[in-house]
Amino acid sequence: MGFSTDAVHGGQTPEPVTGAVMPPIFQTSTYEQDGFGEHRGYEYARTQNPTREAFERNVAVLERGKFGIAFASGMSAISAVMYLFREGDEIIITDNVYGGTYRLAELVLKQYGLKFKFIDTTRIENVEDAITPNTRMIFIESPTNPMLRITNIRAVASLARSKDIVLTVDNTFMSPCFQNPLELGADIVVHSTTKYLNGHSDMVGGIVVVNDDARADRLRFLQNAVGAVPGPFDCWLALRGTKTLALRMRQHDQNARQLADYLAGHAEPKVVHYPGLPSHPQHELAKTQARGFGGIISFDIGSLERAKKVLRSTRLFTLAESLGGVESLMCHPATMTHASVPVEERDRLGVTEGLIRLSVGIEDVEDLEEDLQSALKL
Repeated sequence: MGFSTDAVHGGQTPEPVTGAVMPPIFQTSTYEQDGFGEHRGYEYARTQNPTREAFERNVAVLERGKFGIAFASGMSAISAVMYLFREGDEIIITDNVYGGTYRLAELVLKQYGLKFKFIDTTRIENVEDAITPNTRMIFIESPTNPMLRITNIRAVASLARSKDIVLTVDNTFMSPCFQNPLELGADIVVHSTTKYLNGHSDMVGGIVVVNDDARADRLRFLQNAVGAVPGPFDCWLALRGTKTLALRMRQHDQNARQLADYLAGHAEPKVVHYPGLPSHPQHELAKTQARGFGGIISFDIGSLERAKKVLRSTRLFTLAESLGGVESLMCHPATMTHASVPVEERDRLGVTEGLIRLSVGIEDVEDLEEDLQSALKL
């Protein structure tokens, strides 16, 4: 079926007892058992919850995968993927990755014996050169946060497959509405469901989607063993969000295209990063593997002082962490999302003190443009 139909109906059936069209919130920690060793498929809510299962099925359908495994946050979802590997295993990661992923790798998992290489995955030769006999996974963001660089997922998937290496793609920025990494050859897809999948800035969660049965079983084991599971109300909120994902993503994308054009033609930003701009170095590649360009724009205003003026001068764009909600947000990556990345590494990647990231919402784009215009005049 089409994406909009799957967003509404994928993995869903009316609740069998009452016929409720929307899956109910099963707000329980435990379940009655019929007898010793006899239960109805549910024993304890950390292990199984019907609301969570409904959400997992829905996202799996949207990502064209077989299994969805939900977690309490995007970082706990990424952590579970990392737990698939062991001491001495080597993992290649996109260098311009979300600061939380960098922090998890360098400041937490490294001390337990996992090895990480951060490289520019936009060049396939860099990926090939980085592979060693110990490489077990390639983890990419495409587009990256916040520089919006694009990796050729098909090419990396082909290379990974030839070397028996797992390819994981963080698809948070594009959402399954615009990009399906599993269909491009990836083995694992992760999302912060906090962002576009939920879309209303009112819950925190993550999800992993896979096709392989054994990998799904292991991730379910980790989900239960580690216990970083989302509550049923958060799952219900996110499931409510996916119903309108197609509508929202179209508006995010449409608004961002217009604002990126406006910023690119403005005298103030030194550089504008948005895959939908013909000037973007991977613009043509983006068109071959995604059905849209998304709602995230970043631009460099030249200095920290200039950035501060812009960040405190908007009326509709709210200065805040996160992204992907219906409302427009502004973020200063160097002091917010990427503060844990060393300064020299941030500067090398272009995450300067003058860089501002926009999460373009679904408001009237004329109002958003006027808001930016006013802030850039000061």
